[in-house]
Amino acid sequence: MSVLKLAKKYIVDSQIYVSLMGTMLAAFFFLEQNTFRFPKLYLIFLTFFSGYLYTKYQGQGRIFKKILIFNFFTGIICVLLIIRNHNEIVLLKWLLIVVLGLLYNSNFLANTIRNIPFVKIFYVGLVWALSFGFLGLPEVNWPIIGFSFFFISALVLPFDIRDMKYDTVVTFPKLIGIKNTKLLAYFLIILANIISILFFRIDSIIALLLTSFVSCILIFFASENKTDAYFSFWIESCSALPLIIYLAIKYYLLF
Repeated sequence: MSVLKLAKKYIVDSQIYVSLMGTMLAAFFFLEQNTFRFPKLYLIFLTFFSGYLYTKYQGQGRIFKKILIFNFFTGIICVLLIIRNHNEIVLLKWLLIVVLGLLYNSNFLANTIRNIPFVKIFYVGLVWALSFGFLGLPEVNWPIIGFSFFFISALVLPFDIRDMKYDTVVTFPKLIGIKNTKLLAYFLIILANIISILFFRIDSIIALLLTSFVSCILIFFASENKTDAYFSFWIESCSALPLIIYLAIKYYLLF
């Protein structure tokens, strides 16, 4: 088995990759706010990883039972991290994020958020935004929530393009077509960058603008015929670009 196939199986398909990308975006915002701490990143990574595993493996028999056991222990670890490093307010915030994740797609519910037409992309954007600007910071940071909401929602739209033949609910590509869905994604990215220009520091603005430029290129070339790796690797990687570019700028200025 090739290295790429192994990476896809054990890193991308295992949900480690998307969880890591979300954690790297959180790290960028923490650095931007001068509130960087590793326990916060551990908490966000474990929360993302557990949530994505839960969503992916529902209804898959023995595997799902193992996932539930794994999530039980990761939940305990998250609670211990919060008790050791934070306070009861953070615990309540974390529980809210967990509940929002369960509402997104749980088989034990009669109706889930994922099955409501057009809501999915904005709901994912909201949960990620709250993880960064609400859970991860001492006080609610509306600019971070606003940027994350629009940017992540835009990145979810190409996945609707990928899945439009298989989705059982009405999505934007099905309703307005692929071209207009991409235009909607560009519009959301523009809104995100207006927020960044108004509220963030210049080095953060540069990182987010460059990230948005790369994201728009990837969205432009998104189609039903692209491989799954195009979406699950390349488009997911856009969430890590702000941190990578931000650190590159800092390194360049130091030298």
